[in-house]
Amino acid sequence: MAPSSSSNPAPYFAAAGSSALVFFPLWKAAAIGQSGYEVAGSSPMQKYLQAMKPPWRGSLVVIGGMTWARAAIFYGSDMGSQRMREQGYGTALSSTVPSLTVSVFAQTVNQPFVRSSIMIQKPGEELALRTFPNFSMIKHLAATKGPTSLWLGLDAAILKTAPKYMVAVLIKDYMGLYLAPVDPKDKNLVLLKSAKVSVTAGIAGAVLTNPLDVVRNEMFKTEEAMIPCMTRMSKETGVKWLFRGINKNWIAVAAPIASTIFLTDRFKALL
Repeated sequence: MAPSSSSNPAPYFAAAGSSALVFFPLWKAAAIGQSGYEVAGSSPMQKYLQAMKPPWRGSLVVIGGMTWARAAIFYGSDMGSQRMREQGYGTALSSTVPSLTVSVFAQTVNQPFVRSSIMIQKPGEELALRTFPNFSMIKHLAATKGPTSLWLGLDAAILKTAPKYMVAVLIKDYMGLYLAPVDPKDKNLVLLKSAKVSVTAGIAGAVLTNPLDVVRNEMFKTEEAMIPCMTRMSKETGVKWLFRGINKNWIAVAAPIASTIFLTDRFKALL
């Protein structure tokens, strides 16, 4: 028997893959901005556009990692939430526990590839010119700083990623329950409701977790632990570091999350 649309992972992977592919240049610009790497340009907009341009180093690894991770998080969250509701748990617990659990797992598996992908975005990085730049960077880090260095920043990454998706899933579930019901036969109203839920969930998850993105990327550069890194940045710039790169990040993070949620609904209707 073919799986029902609710239990079929294909729409989740199709949506996550499409979003990751389309929005990779935005991710690149956000990674460069939050890491403090310098790019050419006389104005913020010129620097932003310059950061988005090719070469798109590590794009296959980033897109692949984003695809499986987002698909797993949203699919696992939906399936876990459904099972927990069937056992009598409320919306809050059913929406948060599965998303947090799968997010932590996905981030832990992806962390070496996340770190290597961000580090090869540095302008002038020699390892970025290799045929397989991510694996060259991973090999370099393991050889020079030890294998455990590949998971440097995992604490900040989990504190950033898990709440980001938890907030997105929680808002998605609550808005789905409390927004006025629409006639499923009215495609325009169905699309509008899905768009409202998707955009709100994506923006909330991105903006609330921006400081942890900054901490993680700074840790990659300096090899500091999370608390010393946060203390140093606070001494150097006060609270400004909390908002570093947020103009790029809320677009780079919110857009893929929102589009993944929205496209998942569309692919469910088609598959």
